[in-house]
Amino acid sequence: MHVIGHALVAVRRPATRVGWDRAISVGFAVGSACFLIGPFPGFVQLVGAAADSVVFFVGSIFFTLAAAMELREGTVRRGHRWGRDPSWWSAAVQFVGTLLFNLSTYSAMQDSLSTQQENRLIWTPDVFGSACFLVSGALAYRVTAGPGLLPRRMDRAGTAAAVNLLGCVLFGISAIASFVVPSTGSILDLAAANWCTSLGALCFLIGAVLSLPPSHPARPAATT
Repeated sequence: MHVIGHALVAVRRPATRVGWDRAISVGFAVGSACFLIGPFPGFVQLVGAAADSVVFFVGSIFFTLAAAMELREGTVRRGHRWGRDPSWWSAAVQFVGTLLFNLSTYSAMQDSLSTQQENRLIWTPDVFGSACFLVSGALAYRVTAGPGLLPRRMDRAGTAAAVNLLGCVLFGISAIASFVVPSTGSILDLAAANWCTSLGALCFLIGAVLSLPPSHPARPAATT
């Protein structure tokens, strides 16, 4: 999931916003770490299914907090007008996706759900949340990359945008693979769902680290 910090990657950070942007990146990093270890082989056997579900839910909360801060940052501090800027839309769609992940992961903590309930309460918001992340990641990538397929330059911003977009694709595959087949009551492809979730979260974690601004931004060079 991730996500992430999509809209941060192409934005310059004055010193007055460094603390805020660092908090956003850290929030996405913590959420990504939860989704990285949650489906990791052996983790659920180590902590139990109930605790594993809580890890996912906690990760989704960190995603939502960071996404809300990012949306506020884009609207209030960066002056992106409502619905007028691709970076604003990236942050807004990302925020909606995190809310859907909240619903999905909260429902996953409930016991004794039927197959139909699992698909309705867990899988459906997961799929739509992943779709939101994919749209958000594509918008952020386009902002950073420009009109071409490849980024204009492979600096930290371009790399973060590309890695985040890859994570969104992996989350989408994971969501599809986690569908519970009504006739069998089994997940469509459990291995693909788990591995794509972990790898997608790893991409988001890398993107969050790349988006982490320095504590003391470099001063612009003096002109003569």
